[in-house]
Parts: sequence; structure tokens; C-alpha cells
Amino acid sequence: MDGVKLNSKVWAGYAKAAKKVGTPYQHFRPSSASNPLASGNRLADLPVSLNANDPKYSRPNMYGKSTWYAVADGSALQVGDYIVGIEGTLFVAALQQLLPIFMVDCNRTITVLRPTMDSGVGEVGYGGDTSATEQPLMTGWPASVLQWTKGEMNEVKLPGDLRVPWWTVLVPAWHGVTLRMSDIITDDLNRRYVISSAELTDLGWRLTAMQSQV
Repeated sequence: MDGVKLNSKVWAGYAKAAKKVGTPYQHFRPSSASNPLASGNRLADLPVSLNANDPKYSRPNMYGKSTWYAVADGSALQVGDYIVGIEGTLFVAALQQLLPIFMVDCNRTITVLRPTMDSGVGEVGYGGDTSATEQPLMTGWPASVLQWTKGEMNEVKLPGDLRVPWWTVLVPAWHGVTLRMSDIITDDLNRRYVISSAELTDLGWRLTAMQSQV
């Protein structure tokens, strides 16, 4: 038996197990860089069982960890798909051969914007970043946004100032969209972040971002 056939049997086994121990999840497949959970992206619901990276189901998930293993029919999933159900909203980060289905739990919904500057010469208006000139790259994407250990004092350094928090952001990649340093992230809590580093992996984007002061 070759690896492809063996993997299909693993998926079939997961599907049978999910029917017995899983719960129904809505299943979405993004069709553009905007609103991946739009009703037009919804596929057939799936039974899914999640565990905290522990196939023996012997421990709960922990603070600061957004990754899960899914027991589900892997043949119905693609990397970047979303599922929505009893454990919240998650995206498929990896469907690796003969390995557990790797998921990321999403606690925020984000939009990624690119600042554009006025390139005119001579007497022009304000040339810095404003919300009116920011171009949307990805809109309405559920993502994992968790605190990072790093924090920095702002440039003013007044006695009462607090450290500016940093965050780690995990979000699926979308073809044709390349994120980069200095892009802007906004979320459903009206927080605003500036991307400090953008790493594209086979699991999607891993970003570090500094929260902007308002």
C-alpha cells in the first residue's frame, strides 16, 4: 500500500470517529481576500472533534496556545478552510501526510491595510498615513491574536507611560496577497497594530505586530 492510499484510510478513520464523538461544525472555504465567512463560502457541515494537541484527550488547552488537532474527514478539508462550532472558529493550518489535522483557534477578526503615501511634489497636503489612504489587503479574516512577551516603551518615555504591547498573529495566506512590515492590522475590538515582521510559512502567515497607541 502506498502513502496516498494509506493517508486516505487515515482520513476515512477520522471521519468515522468524528461521527461518533464529534459535534457539527459549519465549514467555509474562502473565495476572495474579503470576508471568508460570508454565506456564499459555506460548504456542507462536518462533524469535528478537537483536542489540545493530545490525541488521548487527557489535557485541556492552555493560556497562550491557539493550536488544536482535529478529528474530521480530512478529504473534505483544504488548508485555509474555516470551521465554526462549539469550540469557536478555527482555520485549517496543515493537512500533512499521515499526521493529525492541525488547526488554529481564532479569537479575533482582523483586517489588514497597506498605508499609501502622497507621492506628489511641490505644494501638497499631508503626506503621512491616514485611514482615508489605507488600502485593504485582507478584510474580515478570523485570526489568532495572542500576547507576545515583548513590550517597548514609547518614544516620549514619560514617567506614567506603560510599555507598548506586542502580539503574535496567525492567519491563513491568500494567494496574490503578500503582507509586509509596516502594514496595518485592525480588529473587531477597534485595536490597531503595525506589523513588525511577516513570515509566510506552509501553515499560513505568522506575524509580529506592535499595538498602536490611540
